Amino acid sequence: MSEEAKNKKNKLNIELDEATAQGTYSNLAIINHSPSEFVVDFVNIMPGAPKSKVKSRIILTPQHAKRLLKALGDNIQRFESAHGEIKDYDKPPIPLNFGPTGQA
Repeated sequence: MSEEAKNKKNKLNIELDEATAQGTYSNLAIINHSPSEFVVDFVNIMPGAPKSKVKSRIILTPQHAKRLLKALGDNIQRFESAHGEIKDYDKPPIPLNFGPTGQA
């Protein structure tokens, strides 16, 4: 098999529909885990609102969670090289000990 044929065979066609392409804003991620999976809940907390709903939940294997960590780290490093350091808060604006616990 030629190199070109191998490259065509290994390509993955990923589709993105219009609704998904719009994205969902999140300013809080709650991460829980079990021995077999990581669960990441994305929430949009609005100032003064007494409660919020999970807007999206992503479930990952531990291996994919570790790959995501590396990919985010690489992208943050490239972003900061181009745009300067991303400033972080001294402490989170809300307590992070609420919500469901990581159980499978």
